[in-house]
Amino acid sequence: EFYRRQIVLGLRDYARRCGFRQAVLGSSGGIDSALTLALAVEALGAENVIAITMPSRFYSSGSVTDSEVLCRNLGVKLYEHPIREIVARFESGFADAFGNPLQGLALENLQARVRGTLLMEYSNSYGHLLLTTGNKSEISVGYCTLYGDTNGGLGLIGDLYKTEVFALSRHINTCAARELIPTAIIDKE
Repeated sequence: EFYRRQIVLGLRDYARRCGFRQAVLGSSGGIDSALTLALAVEALGAENVIAITMPSRFYSSGSVTDSEVLCRNLGVKLYEHPIREIVARFESGFADAFGNPLQGLALENLQARVRGTLLMEYSNSYGHLLLTTGNKSEISVGYCTLYGDTNGGLGLIGDLYKTEVFALSRHINTCAARELIPTAIIDKE
């Protein structure tokens, strides 16, 4: 509860001081973006938070449907911006220029960078504060993509370890006496 209150107060204060009234974030269907979204809604109100899901070749259909259920539970507008074609253009351009296909980690990181760029594009176009969704466990071991999922103005859960992310997500549901963050997201490997 202390973390929840601290994060909500921190976002409200930061947004007020910096002149932001609305926030945007990428919704992957995972626990980190789900918790970030729930905290943003508590701090700013559902009408002031936008989520964007960006399916790609390596994105499961469950990720999109989980994002839809989450946003419906929270009353948040969810936009879908597929990135398959954008990533494919980068892939073919890379192969044409360098004679080798883009694959493995470089391709996976490209997807995160495309998503980060699109989120910044939305933020810059509409004046929303872009919230990052990385947690302390990921950041401490470098499990994040520079210029991708590190894009944004504020990381609400950046000081929480992954275990605390799970605990706080369950706590939010308990306090609401309903499933704000779907169990399918919390239990997802």
